[in-house]
Amino acid sequence: MTPSTFSDPSLPRLTQAHAPLTRQIAVVNEFGDTELISIPAERALTVYVDKRELVTLMTLGAHPELLVLGFLRNQRLVQSVGEIESITVDWEVGAAAVKTRHGIAHIEEKTSRRVVTTGCGQGSVFGDLMAEIDRIALPEATLSQDQLYGIVNAIRLQETTYKSAGSVHGCALFRGGEMLVFVEDVGRHNAIDTIAGWMWLQEPAGLQGGDKVFYTTGRLTSEMVIKSAQMGVPIVVSRSGITQMGHEVAERIGLCAIGRATNKRFVCYTGAGRLHLQPELAGPRLRAVA
Repeated sequence: MTPSTFSDPSLPRLTQAHAPLTRQIAVVNEFGDTELISIPAERALTVYVDKRELVTLMTLGAHPELLVLGFLRNQRLVQSVGEIESITVDWEVGAAAVKTRHGIAHIEEKTSRRVVTTGCGQGSVFGDLMAEIDRIALPEATLSQDQLYGIVNAIRLQETTYKSAGSVHGCALFRGGEMLVFVEDVGRHNAIDTIAGWMWLQEPAGLQGGDKVFYTTGRLTSEMVIKSAQMGVPIVVSRSGITQMGHEVAERIGLCAIGRATNKRFVCYTGAGRLHLQPELAGPRLRAVA
């Protein structure tokens, strides 16, 4: 998934480090039999920015360079992808070395306050979680119920680490019903950061978030809603639900948040005006038996 950036000097140079996504272990089942099963790999990736240790991320390691790029973007530590000269990942030492072109001004101040979030694997954000929310202006965009069902079905058919090993979250970016990119990681915040990194590299080619839909298997926390908005994506869909703060943030910025989306069922928590309803597609309404 990592695009080659060496042909464009304005984009950062990225390694393409690979690591196994699963490993096999022996377990004992309910019959007392020993069997081999797959479990997700989880590894520590310590991020250094201009030789300064920044943070350690626990990750599956599928696309570490994009994860680091998206993390820097979503933490608002860099404002443009052109500020980064290179990202080098070395799994032998579990490190990602980020080299910027001109350094990050006031990095100590920007990273001095950390908020530990509800993200799986204990996600964190630097600074005030709500600092720039009111500056976000999401574009006008809509999603039809038919397209929503197409998204849910595409996720159902997607070959995933979750199906073989479980214990991971998946996130995806759609244009209408078309899946553009799919990412899994041990935490949903890592998965969305990886997608943010992928989107950032595509921006010079004209990719924008306004006509996109973000999907996650995890719940819609304030962090997930804010990161979606920072990516310019006005519609988010979750297989799970939404938290109170996630709901408040989504309402505040006019984001359409859809949850409990499985098969033909869903609920629209906020931004229902962005959803073009087609109730006839939902099938017959089930009636409670007295």
